[in-house]
Amino acid sequence: MRFTYVTLFESLISSYFEDSILKRAIQNNLLSINFYNPRDFTKNKHGKVDDYQAGGGAGLLLFPQPLFDVLDTIKKENPDAYFIFPTPAGKPFVQIDAKRLAKKEHLVFVCGRYEGIDERVIETYGDEVFSIGDYVLTGGELASLVMSDAISRNIQNVLGNEASLSVESFENELLEAPSFSKPPIYEDKLVPSEFLKGNHAKITSLKNKMSESKTKYFRPDLFSRFNARH
Repeated sequence: MRFTYVTLFESLISSYFEDSILKRAIQNNLLSINFYNPRDFTKNKHGKVDDYQAGGGAGLLLFPQPLFDVLDTIKKENPDAYFIFPTPAGKPFVQIDAKRLAKKEHLVFVCGRYEGIDERVIETYGDEVFSIGDYVLTGGELASLVMSDAISRNIQNVLGNEASLSVESFENELLEAPSFSKPPIYEDKLVPSEFLKGNHAKITSLKNKMSESKTKYFRPDLFSRFNARH
């Protein structure tokens, strides 16, 4: 999998790949990352990439020329590139999207700044437009990282134990059941006794019940859909 980031601030993204699972994925040639900066493509003599909004409005937009030129360059060099624009106005990014996009060869995340990106760029190049939540960030870098992380975990061999994917939240309509480690007693708080007896059928049954209870409490919307299907 190749991740390309179009961003004014490469360092906000690159540091995330310097540790842990994603670092090992790069070392094992399961992932590669690279960057394009729109400032390197602007024809503005002052190096600007932003301008006032047509029709007025607070804040500046990334204007079309640098972005069209950088995305044209990426597309010519990488015909298989699949362009993703993170924006609060996009459709919600969910687990099924992460699993689906993990099968792509090359994802390009176009990170907006200021008040966003000129809509003509998104209309021309946006293969998909995603939001990671109903809130506004200062730029698209963090949203791109969230999606990259979720996608990476679904790439074969990136995780040390891929069996863990099958029991995580959103894989089976419900949130993942609570998890516990040793010791069985800590500051008078107990691990459920059934977890300590080794009966895997009973442990699974208990986890299923706990998963339903957790979903009902934290995500009643998901629980309602789960109930309707069962």
